[in-house]
Amino acid sequence: MSAKITIKAIAEDFKIRGSFTISRGSKTIAHVVTCIVTDVENPSIVGRGECLPYPHYGESVEGTIEQIERVAPQIAVNPNRELLLTLLPPNAARNALDCALWDYEAKKSGKRVWELAQMPKPPRKLETAFTLSLDTVEKMAEKARENSHRPLLKLKVGSPEDLAKVRAVREAAPKSRLVIDANEGWTPEITDELVPQLAKLGVELAEQPLPAGKDLEPLKGKHYEGCVLCADESMRGRLEDLDAQAQSYQAVNIKLDKTGGLTHAIAIAKKARALGLKIMMGSMVSTSLSMAPAAILAAGYDAEWVDLDGPLLLAEDRENPLHYEGSIMFPPEPSLWG
Repeated sequence: MSAKITIKAIAEDFKIRGSFTISRGSKTIAHVVTCIVTDVENPSIVGRGECLPYPHYGESVEGTIEQIERVAPQIAVNPNRELLLTLLPPNAARNALDCALWDYEAKKSGKRVWELAQMPKPPRKLETAFTLSLDTVEKMAEKARENSHRPLLKLKVGSPEDLAKVRAVREAAPKSRLVIDANEGWTPEITDELVPQLAKLGVELAEQPLPAGKDLEPLKGKHYEGCVLCADESMRGRLEDLDAQAQSYQAVNIKLDKTGGLTHAIAIAKKARALGLKIMMGSMVSTSLSMAPAAILAAGYDAEWVDLDGPLLLAEDRENPLHYEGSIMFPPEPSLWG
């Protein structure tokens, strides 16, 4: 059987504006993998997808490219997203190829991805969080003051000074809504102590307070008044994990690099809603090409929190990038994706 498409995966680097720091470390460059799908009969039809391999999950740029190249021969003769789900686990490699296949189908059919996916709601302008990376109390307050016009700020925390940092940010940005992300940096005792105090400061969501794998039992059945607990690292893209997550969390952060693409992310969003979970639509620090499919899903399933500010944190982005006005994110144009 002859190939219907060609598949290529390449490494690309995009500089971050300054640096991006969480409880596990800092980085100054987003090392992404771009997957390019080209129609054999009509090479002008090209689909693209992007992922950011995450070392915390044992991923690398080289390994991600190797995974895409390994399954490329099978997908080239049968560009089927359901087949792809059986060939790769939910990871960055599958995300890049899955999103490239969606973009390819949209370009080939002349329809937009949300039409092909039969999303419950069409794309719309979204209000995204703006992330303040982990830093000193003074520097986080300064950054908050610079961005006090933004409606939603997300604070990276995970240090002994967390309460002081949130207080300083609240004083510097009194009108902004706040969410925090501990990136697995707390203990059960710290969580019990801090979350009620953070709620009084207006923090409405606390993301992944405990290390994944050690979080479900300590948090089971817990509810903190005014502040929702949200699973992130604990939710590795497996649909069956959601049942347990719903016993310990009230929200789940859906990231395409962890669900292995838009196809499986749609299934996770549907089940999350069925279980009564709220949704945060998140992403890694990457370009507009990564944000575009996530934006479509966020609008389609009315995500309560949108954290798709990756391009705002970069010193450079792709051609035909997403359009932002402050923290308002506009739907992607066909020239970018979908």
